Amino acid sequence: MSQDELKLKLLRQLSDNPELSQRQLADELGVSLGSINYCLKALADVGWIKMSNFARSQDKRAYVYLLTPKGVAEKTAMTLRFLKRKQNEYEALKLEIDLLQAEVEESGAR
Repeated sequence: MSQDELKLKLLRQLSDNPELSQRQLADELGVSLGSINYCLKALADVGWIKMSNFARSQDKRAYVYLLTPKGVAEKTAMTLRFLKRKQNEYEALKLEIDLLQAEVEESGAR
């Protein structure tokens, strides 16, 4: 998974459930806890998320990760870029499938 894809997935997870722990985020996204920690710090450094202690939590180390307006805008832009890239990949794959099917039909096999 690329860093951009990880950032997008992380932003999507945080917008749906800002109270997930770093460990839960790592499990959900299938990456290491260190990767999540690094990515969260990077997102906070560029101002896409704010981290604040979850006041009502028994565990005072618990955080809430909130997307900032800048983060919401970037999540939307990243989603659009990701969608366009996947649509292009789909079109290329569909073209390749069509060509292979024509080749098989041409050879008389089914």
